[in-house]
Amino acid sequence: MKNAILTSVAAASALLLGACGSENTTVTTDADTAAADGTAVADGMDASGNVMVGGAAMLPTRNIVENASNSPLHTTLVSAVTQAGLVDTLSGTGPFTVFAPVNAAFEKLPAGAVDSLMADEGKARLGTVLTYHVVSGRMTAADLAQAITDGNGTATLTTVQGENLTARMDGSNIVLTGEGGSTAVVTQADVPQSNGVIHVVDGVLMPKA
Repeated sequence: MKNAILTSVAAASALLLGACGSENTTVTTDADTAAADGTAVADGMDASGNVMVGGAAMLPTRNIVENASNSPLHTTLVSAVTQAGLVDTLSGTGPFTVFAPVNAAFEKLPAGAVDSLMADEGKARLGTVLTYHVVSGRMTAADLAQAITDGNGTATLTTVQGENLTARMDGSNIVLTGEGGSTAVVTQADVPQSNGVIHVVDGVLMPKA
């Protein structure tokens, strides 16, 4: 069983790193930028070697907020970070690992949930939800894969919010599960930032607290 887990993790790590780190990756096309439902796909790199997300170049010299603000897939996330007053925090030195939900991930939440979180009275809860997507330190796809291997199939990640996320492999995908049962799949890994790394995810992870 352990050998099977190791094989699966190794394959997934190679796939994720190959999508984001190959020097031979060609320039992205319009068809590569986003799936029909707005979730991210592996964009590859532009001619200058910058990772692309949603057709936009993510410059490693920019911080998490600066790059997210340029991603057409993360407009809701950026608005939420601004509303929660977390711009300065996520623009800081870090480093941080951010699991960044795409717009379509927020649309999957129950009706009215986003409006409630974005209201002034929901600001505290919004901050709790957002910091549940942040882990201190820089964890690449390879680091996550190694942690899953070391944990015999699962890795426990302590978030800035304080609760844990569980990471595991599902085939070649890294899947995150919140303590309350919410899940998200990493759809694009290893987007480099000056103050950490972003992994694009297709779901919003909801803490219990």
